[in-house]
Amino acid sequence: MSATGVEGPVAAQEPSKLRLALAFAAIYLIWGSSYVAIHFAIETLPIFLMAGVRFIAAGVLLYGWSIWHGAPAPTRKQWRSAAIAGFFLFLLNNGALVISQQVVPPGMMSLLLAGTPLWMIMIHWLFAGGMRPRLTVFAGLALGLFGIGLLVSPSSLTAGTSDSNGFLLGAVLAVFGSITWSIGSLYGKRADLPSSPMLSTSMQLLTGGAMLLALGLVTGQGAELNLSAVSWHSWTALIYLILGPSIFGFGSFIWLMRVASPARVSTYAYVNPVVALFLGWLLAGEQITPRTIIGAAIIIASVMMMNGVKLPQIAAWVRGVHVPRLHPVQR
Repeated sequence: MSATGVEGPVAAQEPSKLRLALAFAAIYLIWGSSYVAIHFAIETLPIFLMAGVRFIAAGVLLYGWSIWHGAPAPTRKQWRSAAIAGFFLFLLNNGALVISQQVVPPGMMSLLLAGTPLWMIMIHWLFAGGMRPRLTVFAGLALGLFGIGLLVSPSSLTAGTSDSNGFLLGAVLAVFGSITWSIGSLYGKRADLPSSPMLSTSMQLLTGGAMLLALGLVTGQGAELNLSAVSWHSWTALIYLILGPSIFGFGSFIWLMRVASPARVSTYAYVNPVVALFLGWLLAGEQITPRTIIGAAIIIASVMMMNGVKLPQIAAWVRGVHVPRLHPVQR
């Protein structure tokens, strides 16, 4: 997902295959791993302070890089537009997600967010003057909601957990976050933002990060912060989130949107949940059940359907999905 939501023109010169491969690897693997990194970061860091520092640090680095490379200074109106986008993309979206990840495992979180294209399509049609979706889009929406319903079933996913109500609230917050991300992305397409994608992204990171940092201070998280008690897991995860998903992930996405078709770039929605589920099982002790695999397959198939993949291709993909016998790894 882009911090700006800006789709630039296709470049006149064909980019190298190596550069394309590296950029796709960034949005596939780095974004897919971000859920596990957040899981470790909030183990010993206050959630809103962690998110605020993450985005401000990434924004400062990108802003400095953009100005150094000749981007013109943004106007006051552009800062206002960036703040509105940052409000939806980072304060509401990431604020909801870091709360949610206190009770929702990272792999499950990625699956709940795989439905973001569903909300993007519907919001664009209903509120932003977009074209009426095809019947296959509605079918994909219904299928995706069914898959999400499987994932948020307390009986299947909170077995052995004392706080099933907390899990359901976390799942609702995750879906809320995907909706606010969609709103912010659609707003960013029409807003008065700098023509430089990196500068635009840095401004939204800075404004959204400042809001999250302020929220953390207002809610008393500054008093809760004990630097001596922060684990190396959390420090490492925070640094990774700044450099990986916030800089390289966003930067690669924005560049790809300029040189490749949006449909091709959106394939990250198929891959991120697979990466997050595997890393959640491998590193965070997350349990993968047959019902999890079924729900994941349904959600990914629904996203494929809405992106124009033909039903025979989806059926062939589903037939290739196997349900492994996996058990959580104890750390």
